[in-house]
Amino acid sequence: METKELVGGWTAYHPLTPEDQKVFDEAMNGFVGVKYQPQSVSTQVVNGTNYRYQCLASMPPSEVIWNAVVEICAPIDGQPHVVGIQRI
Repeated sequence: METKELVGGWTAYHPLTPEDQKVFDEAMNGFVGVKYQPQSVSTQVVNGTNYRYQCLASMPPSEVIWNAVVEICAPIDGQPHVVGIQRI
């Protein structure tokens, strides 16, 4: 599935590509506590790429699961990093 990218605009949420998963894994490396499992992603091309991952979240060993959006910025030069997490 091809998604149109409009500079400054967000794409519709879509399944993760291997590159989307790689950005998520790099940004979440070392993150402890809540476990986030990305289900879909929306991207925005700016000075780099911003990502909004719709995730299932849980805090093992609890079986409670909730939805969250993890926002990640992947600058042109530099490592992807989490800029916000919002429970929805």
